[in-house]
Amino acid sequence: FSAEQEAQALRKAMKGLGTDEDAIIETLTKLNVSQRQQVLITYKSTIGRDLIDDLKSELSGNFERVIIGLMTPTTMYDVHELRRALKGAGTDEGCLIEILASRTNAEIRHINENYKLQYGSTLEDDIVSDTSSMFRRVLVSLATGNRDEGTFVDEALAQQDAQALYEAGEKKWGTDEVQFMSILCTRNRCHLLRVFDVYRVIANKDITDSIKSEMSGDLEDALLAVVKCMRNKPAYFAERLYKSMKGLGTDDSTLIRVMVSRAEIDMLYIRREFLAMYGKSLHSFIKGDCSGDYRKVLLRLCGG
Repeated sequence: FSAEQEAQALRKAMKGLGTDEDAIIETLTKLNVSQRQQVLITYKSTIGRDLIDDLKSELSGNFERVIIGLMTPTTMYDVHELRRALKGAGTDEGCLIEILASRTNAEIRHINENYKLQYGSTLEDDIVSDTSSMFRRVLVSLATGNRDEGTFVDEALAQQDAQALYEAGEKKWGTDEVQFMSILCTRNRCHLLRVFDVYRVIANKDITDSIKSEMSGDLEDALLAVVKCMRNKPAYFAERLYKSMKGLGTDDSTLIRVMVSRAEIDMLYIRREFLAMYGKSLHSFIKGDCSGDYRKVLLRLCGG
């Protein structure tokens, strides 16, 4: 890997008349996130221009969004997406849920630090001013990045938690959402998986079915996302991708965010889950749903 060579290749792709989009895709998708950051710096020092500005002036639309996403450090990409979800036109609840339910404590702490540095307000303050009621409380809880990340399963507590969830929902008229939130948003993954098993025995139905029948709207979506991420994170992202493309129109924001943010983390697993869940490859879905350079770059991120 030579940052200088890649910087020169990118400059060549954009210099003069027309843009060599294929060369840009080729160069950027073969590098990893930290190599792309090195290219960014080298581009400025050897060519004296800002690579992001050059890319923005040469590219447009969804293709530009993917390329700029690839050029953004991982944490900052999440920070920008959260800010867009909160401060754009209307609130993009799906984006808030997806990022906050799926990131680790360390990732969330980095997001909080960088969000404050970048925008001067805290992520929590912006969540509080932009969302409401129980949904707001779940997001605030997830945004603290304070989940137990151990692996210890306390069998007695698991029985107790499962019973508490049952009594907070299925067993009573109305739902005690706080009980759901405090268990689902703070316990460690191994413990919760045990709780879900015990719950199925007590309630005679899966926790996801109870959440669907007891809650609605954004709160339902948020708690379901938490459960799904605990059980199988790649499967959660596979479902996000599937829903972004199935039916009429494409939810490009979600498609781009998942492809860019997971490309170097668990894309292989996401592809495997996608195929298992929907009987078609992620590759074929993207191929049928997108076009042009946008399709090309997404297929490269998908790999295989």
